[in-house]
This record gives sequence, structure tokens and C-alpha cells, in this order.
Amino acid sequence: MLNTVIETVVAVAARIPAPSAPTATTLPDLLSRFTELDEPLQAELRDRLPAGEWVIDSLDGAVQYLQGLPQWCVTVTLVDGDTPRLTVLHSPALGETYAAERGKGAWRDGAPIRPSAKVSLAAALAGTSHPATSQPDADAAAGKALPAVLGRIAALRNLGPTSWQIADVAAGRMDLFWLFGQDAENLLGASLIATEAGAVVSTTTGAPWTPTSSGFLVAAPGLHSEAVATLA
Repeated sequence: MLNTVIETVVAVAARIPAPSAPTATTLPDLLSRFTELDEPLQAELRDRLPAGEWVIDSLDGAVQYLQGLPQWCVTVTLVDGDTPRLTVLHSPALGETYAAERGKGAWRDGAPIRPSAKVSLAAALAGTSHPATSQPDADAAAGKALPAVLGRIAALRNLGPTSWQIADVAAGRMDLFWLFGQDAENLLGASLIATEAGAVVSTTTGAPWTPTSSGFLVAAPGLHSEAVATLA
């Protein structure tokens, strides 16, 4: 099934127009443009994917896409309740595809991936983001944690879509990523990629992560404990 899903996602993504210069001037304009793109993509993916319960984000990184930037991807995840079973992320701009299947592994373009071997936050490249909708408690927690993290890491970036940044941690391109708040649509599939690659997934306090958790952290094994302590 995995190869079929990859082929479907890549084919649908290939028909998405390349990002262009932004034209929206108000929030309603942005939302209208997003809906025009998202609804037909969602419908096509659901029509073409194998039978099952799918969580789909046809434009993870929609803000970047609508601003004419290349940092966005298409994500689909087969779930059994709250448990991700299979996931595919495809970036048309990079021409790369991340995929994972529970109990079988995680790959980028068919090659197995693994997290970095770093053991010190002082050498780490970290990423962060926030949910698409404002969540006041999460916003406050993020604001409190940021100064502590900035004083401990080599660099902090937001490199685009949440799911892709997590997959990059799984592949060792980044060393950790965190998010305060709930964003299950973007976290479910990416968490499977991270877990199957050998990265450590938890809440920001180090507890097991679930889609209803109020925070998310993924890190290379040698950095996870220090990352939890720093975020706290």
C-alpha cells in the first residue's frame, strides 16, 4: 500500500500550481484563497487513496504557499483511531518524499533515515512553530520557554511546515523541534516518521504524546532529556 500512497500523493501534488507572489490583502482574502485550493485537493486525495481513515493536510505550510514561498508540503496519514499507521509527506519544491509505516521503518526517497547523534544542545539546530489557530495557554507557554531555549542552543529556526520540520529531525537534518498547543493534523503522521526513525517523541514535559496533549517535542535521543529540562 505504501508505494501506492506515495505515487498518489506525488501525482496530486504535481498538479498544484507553483506558489506565486501574494495577492491577498485581508484575512478573508487569505482564507478564501486557501479554501479554493484546499477543498478540491482534499477531495481528490480522498477519492484516490485506498480505503481507510485518512488525516489529510493538502497544504501543510499554507501560509508560506500563499506568500509565494516554497516551504510547504502535502501530507496524508492513515490512522486507526488516534494511532498513525502509515504516512507520506511530499515537498514539490524539494522533490523529496518522507514516508513511514508502523513497525517497518521511515524513509526519505526510499532510503532509511535516522536522527542526529548530537549530545549537547549547545551544538543543536532547533525548530519550532505554533498551531494555525491561536491557543492562549499555548501562546503564553511558548513565550516563557523561548528565552531559556535561546540561551542553550546553537540556532533556532522555523523552517516551514510543522510536519516537514519533524521529519527533518527524524532524518538528522535538524536536532529537535517543539510546539506548544494542539495540532494533531500536522503531528500525527510526522510523529510516526520520527518514532520509526529512532527519534524521541513526547510532550514538552517528557510525558507520552497523544493528539490531545498540550505540547509536542521531538529530539535526537542524546538531546531529549536536556530539551525537556530546558523547555520546563
